[in-house]
Amino acid sequence: MRLAAITKYLETYAPLNYQEDYDNSGLLTGDTNQEITGALVALDCTEDIVDEAIAKNCNLIITHHPIVFKGLKKLTGKNYVERVIIKAIRNNIALYAIHTNLDSVQNGVNGVICKRLGLQQSRTLVPKAGVLKKLITFCPVAHAARLREALFAAGAGDIANYSECSFNTEGIGTFKASAGTQPFVGQQGIQHQEQEVRIETVFLIQDERKVLLALLENHPYEEIAYDIYPLENKLNTVGSGMVGWLEEEMDMVDFLRFLKSRMNVTVIRHTREIGRKIKKVAVCGGSGSFLLGNAIAAGADAFITADFKYHEFFDADGKLVIADIGHFESEQFTSDLLTDLLRAKFPELTTHLTEQKTNPIHYFI
Repeated sequence: MRLAAITKYLETYAPLNYQEDYDNSGLLTGDTNQEITGALVALDCTEDIVDEAIAKNCNLIITHHPIVFKGLKKLTGKNYVERVIIKAIRNNIALYAIHTNLDSVQNGVNGVICKRLGLQQSRTLVPKAGVLKKLITFCPVAHAARLREALFAAGAGDIANYSECSFNTEGIGTFKASAGTQPFVGQQGIQHQEQEVRIETVFLIQDERKVLLALLENHPYEEIAYDIYPLENKLNTVGSGMVGWLEEEMDMVDFLRFLKSRMNVTVIRHTREIGRKIKKVAVCGGSGSFLLGNAIAAGADAFITADFKYHEFFDADGKLVIADIGHFESEQFTSDLLTDLLRAKFPELTTHLTEQKTNPIHYFI
């Protein structure tokens, strides 16, 4: 099993262009041609995790949080980040992180939380913009159906739960072939008019290469006229946070007990009662205070996340219950998700779920 096959699968599941600008997801150390003997999955990469990988004969560590987050100028072993990198390289262990890109997909970090809470009709809280493009091209009427099929097969035309979406209008195209050309229709030196179809379809930006290849290989013309536009439209299946409905509404205390049990947490920091029962719930694994306004605007009765600061709790303003369950706690089941995905996709690959609890925060209860 080569590393490239594993990274390609993970980046299909959670494309790297979905990560936030500040993030550093992807392959951090290692050669994509490297043969992988085993993979160890964890939330964080620490020295203990590297030691565990060595003991289990794993030369790939996949984590949610990237060990290299800020720029490294030296590798002298002066801190735990540098020591982890040095130890991994010395032992020929590849390090891979799948962070905010996994936060952004519906079947990622937040999807796990929604599933554990049994939320119904869950959807993205803040859809992401800048991940769609539109292709416009012009094709002879007789070849339009074949070209559309090729574009759809390459990934174009998917809009939410609909596929093979396009808009088609017929018109007259004109061109005059110069000397040295081999026009599919018409003659050199004479203006030609052709009944053509204008085909418009959208695609994800990570699929641009595949879509263009399908266009070039299936369009009959020697010179193909086409336009590609970036779209500001938001993609509802990709973005920050999620929101859904509990099967049954609960009083706040019952809800907090339920949350504590389902998410396996010992402590919940929360705001005061809001005078109504909890039914609609917003979630964001990790640090989610930046989504508080969006959770309120969505009409959520509760917002489950982590890392709220003291004064930020006031911002709830009685409009919803903030339930801060802790950063590690909100993301702890991400490792199970990744392990399950790898075992299902690559049954021949030995994949281990870490036995270490990497949470740096301890509670005295």
